[in-house]
Amino acid sequence: MTAQGNRNTLIGGEIINRALQRYGAQTCFVLAGTAHAHLLWAMEKDRARYPWTIVSGRHESATVSEADGYARASGKLGIAMINAEQGLPNAMTGICTAQAACVPVLVLTTLSAPSQLESRNEGSNDALDMVKPFVKWARTVPNVERLEEYVHAGAISALSGRPGVAVLGIPYGLAAQAAEMIDRPPMPLTEPLNPAPSDEALERAADLIANTKRPLILVGTGAALSGAGPALRKLATTYRFPVMANALGRGLVPEDLKLGFGWPLAQIAAKHADVVLCLGMRLTRRMGFGLAPRFSPDAKFIQVDVHAEELGRSRPIDLAIVSDVRLAVEKLDAALAARAFTNTVDPAWINAALAPRLSRITDLGVGDAGPIHPYRIGRELAKRLPADAIYVGDGADIQNWMHGIIRIQSERGFMDHYPLGSMGVGTPLAVGAAAAMKEEALATGRPARPVVLVTGDGAFGFYASEFNGAVNAGLKLICIISNDGGWGTEKHGQIKTLGTHINCELGHCDYHLVGQGYGTAGERIEMQTEIGPALDRAFASAVPVVLNVITDPMAGLLRKEDPRVQCIAVQDLVSSLKTHYTPRDA
Repeated sequence: MTAQGNRNTLIGGEIINRALQRYGAQTCFVLAGTAHAHLLWAMEKDRARYPWTIVSGRHESATVSEADGYARASGKLGIAMINAEQGLPNAMTGICTAQAACVPVLVLTTLSAPSQLESRNEGSNDALDMVKPFVKWARTVPNVERLEEYVHAGAISALSGRPGVAVLGIPYGLAAQAAEMIDRPPMPLTEPLNPAPSDEALERAADLIANTKRPLILVGTGAALSGAGPALRKLATTYRFPVMANALGRGLVPEDLKLGFGWPLAQIAAKHADVVLCLGMRLTRRMGFGLAPRFSPDAKFIQVDVHAEELGRSRPIDLAIVSDVRLAVEKLDAALAARAFTNTVDPAWINAALAPRLSRITDLGVGDAGPIHPYRIGRELAKRLPADAIYVGDGADIQNWMHGIIRIQSERGFMDHYPLGSMGVGTPLAVGAAAAMKEEALATGRPARPVVLVTGDGAFGFYASEFNGAVNAGLKLICIISNDGGWGTEKHGQIKTLGTHINCELGHCDYHLVGQGYGTAGERIEMQTEIGPALDRAFASAVPVVLNVITDPMAGLLRKEDPRVQCIAVQDLVSSLKTHYTPRDA
């Protein structure tokens, strides 16, 4: 023994394994191959002490998106392993999706050995050049002695500040090399204290809120990442402030259509708000940039974000606060209580604005005769969806229809392909979420939260093979396909514009048989009355389930014509952009 501790010879794979264990994740997502054999061997050898689960991917993009879904559902670091040469180009969609959604994912990618690099090849000598513009952090480990340092640097980069994707390049053979390590107590991971709002900012915020007639709270992913749920529910309940949520912010306040609302459904009421408190939400295109006509041009905006560059990005902000969202909400609640503030405004003004939309939704897809309307899927699912379920949305038309029906009731209970919008990622997101819930159930002894994916037939086709890994890993999830036989959004857009459609037909394929081929349960559903019993069987199933629901091929045309059913709104963007880019004194 030395003063520094015991010396121990480890290979690179063992070093990486030990370093990854510091972050609490017990599941990783790997596309099989020789690239990570020594790391996987180390994980397998260490399983008695640290129970790793390895979920096998079939496509690099899906492998990364599975780590993404795991991280969104669990709040832990998502870990994906791929090979760089052929794999990194394939992985770009998953990488960009996770980065855009602010998800902490560490991608371990094996690079060609330096001796194999060509001096005059067509590409760059650095394989990571491909990803560097699209991630938070990308580095190559220089030697085996620095592996531990680089794993920690990548993980901390992915998790800290605004979370995102870190890509660690590991030259081929490094994981097999031996290094003499010194056993010592691990240094504590740096956990920075998040910023809190100043007293002056709180007073100004309280002044604006105290004079409001129609307050509105907008919450996004940043609110979920900060753990603001309990404080937000207390604030909303105490003062009857309505909350509209998007992305991972959905479910922080249960969507009861009294105080909690999903943004896609309720956004048409936002234009009536006079003070908008924006918590960890980026004012992107889906939010109409925070501008008219989606919001009143006279509305006062308070924006809270831990990332200073986000403040005022899309519109002038009356009060911009750099702060952790949870701390801001807790301190705002205390400031209002100190004033003995009582909100006298009934949030029913949102319900009044929603009444025509909800009435129209209620009228559609009722009865047992005729083709299946997507709303029937939503209604049957809503009856059975447990409050703690994780809902994953994918596709285009079906995603819009489900926004009108499904209400998210719990934290980290919603995910979709927003904001990148890449079709098909719902499948791997759901696989990752199911893996997280299995891990949580094993740790707590409680039943796993159910995971339900609702997708379109077009979107399902991208990564259907990922059900192979889900079955082999013993995961439970339900996939419901709205099979309208084509690329519905494009088809009906062409019909409305051209009077016909071209290259939009897919046919009512037997996608349930695809699932069965990978070991799932599967059913084809063609009648309205079959949906409910099939869902009952799906929730009781011990294996993944694929329900292939044949829906009305023409249902989506109404979505192009009736704004009351348009939960993903784009028709006002020209007006919003004109407001955004026109000088204020013009």
